[in-house]
Amino acid sequence: MPPVFSLGSEITTTRTGCSSLGIPHISEVIDISVIDPILTRKMARVNEAIDEIGMTPFQWKLFFLNGFGYGVDSLLISCQSIVQSAVTQEFDSPNPRIKGVALASQVGLLVGAATWGFTADVIGRKWVLNSSLFISIYSAGAGGNYILDATNFLEFLPVSHAWLVSFLAVWWAVGYTITRLLAWAFMATYSCASDVPDGDCPRAANMDWQYLHFTCGTLVIVMALLRVTLVRLVQTPKWLISQNRDVEVVDVLSTLAQRYDLPYTLTLSELQELGRVQHTGKSVWSATRLRAHLSGLVSTRRLAYSTVMIIINWLLIGTLESRGADTGDTSTYDAWRDYAIDQISGLAGPGPAIAGILVEIPGIGRRGTLAIGAAIPTALQFGYTQIKTPAQNLGLSAAITAASDIYYATGWEALLAFW
Repeated sequence: MPPVFSLGSEITTTRTGCSSLGIPHISEVIDISVIDPILTRKMARVNEAIDEIGMTPFQWKLFFLNGFGYGVDSLLISCQSIVQSAVTQEFDSPNPRIKGVALASQVGLLVGAATWGFTADVIGRKWVLNSSLFISIYSAGAGGNYILDATNFLEFLPVSHAWLVSFLAVWWAVGYTITRLLAWAFMATYSCASDVPDGDCPRAANMDWQYLHFTCGTLVIVMALLRVTLVRLVQTPKWLISQNRDVEVVDVLSTLAQRYDLPYTLTLSELQELGRVQHTGKSVWSATRLRAHLSGLVSTRRLAYSTVMIIINWLLIGTLESRGADTGDTSTYDAWRDYAIDQISGLAGPGPAIAGILVEIPGIGRRGTLAIGAAIPTALQFGYTQIKTPAQNLGLSAAITAASDIYYATGWEALLAFW
């Protein structure tokens, strides 16, 4: 079976200035017709059918429900980093060089990203997407949920609304903002004094991190239940076509069109006449098909280059450590207040909206938007070295957070577009 890693197999040139994914203004796309020309033709026809149906209330529901996933991921990840100091203060740390909670969280993210993304290509987006919010080892669930939210959403979108994948990043800011506001409420009120030695802070005086986890966990359960009850999620037509399940593709798209009384012309015979996708006669767990998922990432020189660059891109983001300026003593309350305000700027800021607009402009596209999204925070970082007061620290930190969202929003769409 050809690779179906987050839509990479769907990118072929089918119309001037536009990929079969329905993303315009791409002058260089990865033509996978050399790997499986039948899948290429079928995917192009499915994209045309989705464009014919257009944007429906179903896709708008997905925007909110998949956005819940983005919000949950950022909420859980930031929750771990926020409580690290409080947990250490209560339980001490056996190794001062290794922060156990943070390390466990990052290991979970790594395992989740490696497991859930790959599994979604084997068994489909539906089951993995719905189950990821219920995973008790929550960093593992969050690690795989990022890419699945965007992938599942994009595989239902018509070309006219592909920009919404970039704008989906606004939910990331929602999750961070909720966590920071809760931290401001709990961490500033129910924590030990900062001068209490590690290991000497009793639980009764250090309930802040537990209250934060209880509240965030409750929110996750509520959002997970909403995801599986408000929308009857089906397998995406693009994943189904990669599995040669033509009957289900037609059923999903025709049902969507009929529900909202929209035009639809794709027929089963039309898809079947195009041929059979490679290797789909074998088990989804066969060595041939599993190997194809990985080999597809480097099947051509351009794809291998894109894969390596994307990995390096996100690796650098993960290894950059946040450093703050010394602007004098700040109370615990003020510190958590500033922490919350900083993230609110990411939610209220125009980053995702700017990214969604820029990627649609000819001559800019994803590469230009990524460059702009990297240049602005870089310039602000240089300015950050000159701050002298708490007000300057808060203002410039908030500006960096808001500007960085341009880059993050485009980063996920670029990953999907090249894979």
